[in-house]
Amino acid sequence: MTAKKAMTIAGSDSGGGAGIQADLKTFQELGVFGTSAITAVTAQNTLGVHGVYPMSADAVEKQIDAVIQDIGLDALKTGMLFSTEIIEAVASKIKEHNITNVIVDPVMIAKGGAPLLQEEAMGALKTSLLPLALVVTPNIPEAEAISGVTIKSVEDKEKAAKVIASFGVKNVLIKGGHDEGNKTIDLLYDGESFYTFTGQRIDTKDTHGTGCTFSAAMTAAIAKGGSVRVAAETAKQFIQAAIEDGINIGNGHGPTNHWAYKKRGKC
Repeated sequence: MTAKKAMTIAGSDSGGGAGIQADLKTFQELGVFGTSAITAVTAQNTLGVHGVYPMSADAVEKQIDAVIQDIGLDALKTGMLFSTEIIEAVASKIKEHNITNVIVDPVMIAKGGAPLLQEEAMGALKTSLLPLALVVTPNIPEAEAISGVTIKSVEDKEKAAKVIASFGVKNVLIKGGHDEGNKTIDLLYDGESFYTFTGQRIDTKDTHGTGCTFSAAMTAAIAKGGSVRVAAETAKQFIQAAIEDGINIGNGHGPTNHWAYKKRGKC
């Protein structure tokens, strides 16, 4: 048997709840072999980000090349890219290696409020990376920042999704974790139709790394041959289980439970 392979291009979270650590855990739990290219090292725990140390664009490129030239991949996701230079380097490698299963998690702000994307890098995200993406998975604040649309309703999500799709991304999935009320509604737009995925809001502070984990679950499902809609459903179930079955780590916004989905016998 040849294992399916997924790559994460993202920052390292020393606290283990987000970034490449969350991505690799998620890949493993969903039966996909994970590889990585680190864009930045962060000194981070559940209380916040205490330092950000970006890699050079050249170092990121060499990691990508080393993995693809030997191991290969079936899907790729991006997370914290931090700078214009790194975004453009990643976009260049995606084109060079003709990678089509690209999932972009447009990481901008850490759970504690620390910026993880330089303000001037937004233009590169829109013009260089989004046109190469199979799917982009912003949360509501990220979708607002990319689209310029204030989101207060499902209709606002639909409007924002259309704006984001206009940058060339094939599918837009706006996550509902910041929704008000007791339900969270993720909205998927495939360029023609809208689909919603509803979950129950859980009263917990332990949601660190949910965005990374969600997009990693989508990436794993796509690496295994699933459609974007199937991948979205898998990711919704995976993150719902991870939040519901909390593990109570740290004194701040703790991580989710990456093994909850498998423990429930879902895979």
